[in-house]
Amino acid sequence: MARAIATINLKGGVGKSTTTVALAEFMAAEFGQRVLVIDLDPQTNLTTMMIGERRWQELNDEGLTLATLFRNAVDRDPALPQFDMSKTVQRGVSSVKAVHSVDLLPSSLDLMEVQEALSYVQFNDPYSNAPVEILRNAVAEIADFYDYILIDCPPNLGIITLNGLMLADGYIIPTIPDVLSTYGIPQIQQRVQKFATRTGHRIKEIGLVVTKYRSNSTLHRATIERLQRDETIANVMPCWVPESNQIAASAEFVGYGTLKMKYGGQGQFDALRMVAEDVLMNSKVYL
Repeated sequence: MARAIATINLKGGVGKSTTTVALAEFMAAEFGQRVLVIDLDPQTNLTTMMIGERRWQELNDEGLTLATLFRNAVDRDPALPQFDMSKTVQRGVSSVKAVHSVDLLPSSLDLMEVQEALSYVQFNDPYSNAPVEILRNAVAEIADFYDYILIDCPPNLGIITLNGLMLADGYIIPTIPDVLSTYGIPQIQQRVQKFATRTGHRIKEIGLVVTKYRSNSTLHRATIERLQRDETIANVMPCWVPESNQIAASAEFVGYGTLKMKYGGQGQFDALRMVAEDVLMNSKVYL
């Protein structure tokens, strides 16, 4: 049975999608896990990182994205294109030759429009869980093929994100160790807990992943110390991903032979590998 982990932060630009892709690739190549990555963010950054813009455009034109799944749930007109899981799942995605066991459910810009329609459905029947169970019900048919499912959520707590949380067993929060990036953490924790209570769905906080860390920054070090003292935070993972031009450049879909070539060998590879190992270990404890 796959363990499902959502990646979430209300602040953009914290490395959320990059962290999710790196986790998937390291879990697969370094730890032999079968991983499904689900891109729920309408910005489609994760999708284009994993398959490139040209392939994403082809899938989008053919309706082979998650937008079709959610659109079908809103409009049940059989004349519309119907969601086909077997065609939508992209097998063996990654720009790294050494990565073989990562699959993808791609996103679409159309999710922004679909989210508004879904929110209207939820507004009309606020006590129904059906609008937030769409993704979980769809993924159920393939979940057993994977060890881990990683869900890249939008930087908000809208109904598309709630679909991701309804599927997830736990969640991680990638964050830059500064005031603005960490400001929304209590709101995430509170909203997720309220959602879990309302729906009866158990979901655990796995921890914070520190990204874009600058070792020469007093602010970064002080923020991490503050987070480590915060008793409301389950875990601040002890491996901090450094700020790096090479990690930033990994968002471009370019072929690489190894993970070290993609992310960098000046401590970046080791840090990301440790993050993946820590997530694997903590998910077995918390989930």
